[in-house]
Amino acid sequence: MKKLLIHQEKIADMEAFVKICPFCGLEIIDGKVTVNAGCRMCGLCVKKSLNGEIEYIETQKYVDKSLWQGICVYADCDDGDIHPVTYELIGKAKELAQKVNFKVYCLFIGDPEKAKELLYYGVDEVFVYNHSSLKDFRIEPYTAVFEDFITTVKPSVILVGATPVGRQLAPRVAARFKTGLTADCTVLDIENNNDLVQIRPAFGGNIMAQIATPAHRPQMATVRYKVMNAPELNNKSQGKIVICDIDETLLQSGVEVLNVDKKERAKSIENAEVIVAVGRGIKTREDLDMIRSFADLMGAELACTRPLAENGWVEARRQIGLSGRTVRPKLIIACGISGAVQFTAGMNCSERIFAINKDQNAPIFKTAHYGVVGDIYEVIPRLTTMLRREKKHEL
Repeated sequence: MKKLLIHQEKIADMEAFVKICPFCGLEIIDGKVTVNAGCRMCGLCVKKSLNGEIEYIETQKYVDKSLWQGICVYADCDDGDIHPVTYELIGKAKELAQKVNFKVYCLFIGDPEKAKELLYYGVDEVFVYNHSSLKDFRIEPYTAVFEDFITTVKPSVILVGATPVGRQLAPRVAARFKTGLTADCTVLDIENNNDLVQIRPAFGGNIMAQIATPAHRPQMATVRYKVMNAPELNNKSQGKIVICDIDETLLQSGVEVLNVDKKERAKSIENAEVIVAVGRGIKTREDLDMIRSFADLMGAELACTRPLAENGWVEARRQIGLSGRTVRPKLIIACGISGAVQFTAGMNCSERIFAINKDQNAPIFKTAHYGVVGDIYEVIPRLTTMLRREKKHEL
């Protein structure tokens, strides 16, 4: 890693010197030129400093990668049950581990008997931390456990599900080890030198950024549910359970859980097998009843694009896309959706995509397996009528 070193004694005119940065990344504080948050590390100031007033210096040597081995998946538990994103990450971890001859580990916080379920998915070792202080999620004790595990095992790669817990925990752990963290990855690969290739949408989904952490370990990434493929369940377990101890003083927290009130679980579009999604092609909020009737007949869950969620026409939890949920249903019917990359990134792995749009050049048709060029106000009522006839015929 590099940083900028300023030789104050070589600067003749401070006012003129700070102006060489086009991003206002240099400023004068207490009679000295300093680098502020505006710095882009672009190197223009180094190139323009004719007398060596500023230079790059190496602040940290590259880590010894041979000391860091294996790929770890954090086993996220939801009310005592292992979150399904964990199994998807295990599938990806096994794929990556095979390329570089690594072992696959799991970090599990909770009942060791529950942790044994992970051994049926091809995990080599499950490291279990079970303590009364870890019964309820609190960020300080969980981070301490994660830190203890990493210090002991030294995994090269750590994959965490982008769940409510994972989104809190992963940044804390990355900060503890002064390493990088790439959020919401859609593609993961690994090089022969064990560097993790992390790919995710950037700039509103207009580009796919490829990110690496070559100078630091561990390498960390979070992945949303329904992005990766879960491995098949084996008939026999393999691997082993490793019970870990940790100093109780590390599990202290300033937060005390007095009571947990469980709310009723709402239906999730992430687990739906059939989805009817609606976009800007719908003209009024009242017209959504037409889409809902069609979805009910299809036995489908209703979903939407970002504009409808922002307008409050559909619940935010039903939004698909980069800023919403990722889904992989057997069938998704896109009604009046143009197909911007922000939306398609959240559903393009669906088994069958059926699109209805009156614009024959709409981008959605490049993603869809089947398409109908037509107005949803004409097509949906006709499909609804056909479905009702079929259902009456079945009765």
